[in-house]
Amino acid sequence: MHYLKNALPRVLLASIFMLLSLAAAAAENAVSPIQPVDAPAVDAAPVIVNGEPLFRVRGVTAYPASQRSAVISKRIEDLARDKTFDPASLAATDKGDFTMIMAGEKLVVAIYEEDARLESISRQVLVNVYLEKIRRVIQDYRNDRKPDVILKAALYAIAATLALLAVVYGLIVLFRRINGLLEMRFRKRIEEFEIKSLRLVQAHQIWAGAVAIVKVIRALLLLSLLYIYLELVLGLFPWTRWLARELLDYVADPLLVMGRAFVAYLPKLFFLIVLVLVVRFVLKLIHVFFDAIAEGRVHFANFEQEWAWPTYRIVRFVFLAFMLVIAYPYIPGSDSDAFKGVSLFLGVLFSLGSSSVLSNVIAGYSMTYRRAFKVGDRVRIDNTFGDVVEMSVLVTHILTPKNERVVIPNSKILNNEVINYSAMARDKGLILHTTVGIGYETSWRQVEAMLLMAAERTSGLRPNSKAFVLQKSLGDFAVNYELNVYSDDPRSMNRQYTELHRNILDVFNEYGVQIMTPAYEGDTPEPKVVPKDQWYAAPAQAPSAK
Repeated sequence: MHYLKNALPRVLLASIFMLLSLAAAAAENAVSPIQPVDAPAVDAAPVIVNGEPLFRVRGVTAYPASQRSAVISKRIEDLARDKTFDPASLAATDKGDFTMIMAGEKLVVAIYEEDARLESISRQVLVNVYLEKIRRVIQDYRNDRKPDVILKAALYAIAATLALLAVVYGLIVLFRRINGLLEMRFRKRIEEFEIKSLRLVQAHQIWAGAVAIVKVIRALLLLSLLYIYLELVLGLFPWTRWLARELLDYVADPLLVMGRAFVAYLPKLFFLIVLVLVVRFVLKLIHVFFDAIAEGRVHFANFEQEWAWPTYRIVRFVFLAFMLVIAYPYIPGSDSDAFKGVSLFLGVLFSLGSSSVLSNVIAGYSMTYRRAFKVGDRVRIDNTFGDVVEMSVLVTHILTPKNERVVIPNSKILNNEVINYSAMARDKGLILHTTVGIGYETSWRQVEAMLLMAAERTSGLRPNSKAFVLQKSLGDFAVNYELNVYSDDPRSMNRQYTELHRNILDVFNEYGVQIMTPAYEGDTPEPKVVPKDQWYAAPAQAPSAK
């Protein structure tokens, strides 16, 4: 069987070509760095019979090469199917400007000077070559379709399938052992190297890269086996032999193109690798520097510790943007019109859709450097009151006393007033104040003394800070007094207000003074106070009873 005799050399040739395609591309680039001027393309097409290309023929405008080759292929196949035809009876007839190969009275192919010029040989030599090839392919066409040959090809295909399954199973077992060996010996060394490099080298990244390389090698081996299997099995049968012939071109052409492109790109790739290593090292140094500032090991005048990480993010962004500008010309395809068009399109999308995002980012950094508040502060932003639990470049999270988590965009915070109770408490103390209205018949001195007594009874206030009373206004029926006390715990504002109000009520009840706010209708026969013996009326319990 003709194809089986040449199957193994062809498979080996295909395998070697796949493995050495990159080297061939490199050699080609090295030998001919100057690209020659392209020659005019010649309209030529191969004559394919029994899945094998015999020779090429040239075409003209009125009679294209593809049409001419198809007609010649059909003539030869018709002769091969005609078992009464003897290939030895093929003869050449010279007609002066061209030569005809005849099968009796039937024309097989006409050979012109242009066909000989295409092969760079004389027309007579080309005629002899065509005669030999046509006779051989007719004989092969008939032999390959004999029942015993087809049966033998089927047995070869079954054997090749079993061999493929066995080799694939062996590869799977082999790579499992390789993975186990790497896990036992290689991973521990990587972790030790990470410790020795002071964490500049990340062990998990190196390990992930090693595993990926093993997977890629395994995939390439499996694909190569599958390719060799298909090349062999498809070539065993005459009906699929054409596909086996073209399979090499399907695989080799993309590999050759990629190989040439890769070899041409190697200098730029090396530059990018060095640039990435330098960028990673510099970013690591920058991170260590700002980490020292954040932890207080490095100090600068007028530079707060909480500015360390926001400033680090700004410096990192500017540095990466600068490095991207340097790396841009070395990115594959960066000089192509398609790449430029996509870049422009993405830039337009970013500019249209990121206006609110950018405003929030700018507002977030503006608040950081203005020191409006920090995480843990109790603030009031517009109508939201609570503790700052999280700050990001886009939004700020506030936890209210009612355990509600409110997310506020930074741009909104920048456009509204912010009251920072914690900042006031850290400085001179937060002033809590409340107002009561007392009738004109009660001495203001007594009222102020009672209010100060209520302040003294309130726990948790700022020590060494004296409370004071202001007379806010002289109303129609009462004098409005404002009690002011100092607190250094803004988180306890609600509790302190509650306790302060309770103490005010108790003191005024003790001294029989009626509180006339919030409204006054008229004097009652008895002052509207709670007698002391009624302070703990049911269901309330006195402190001694608890």
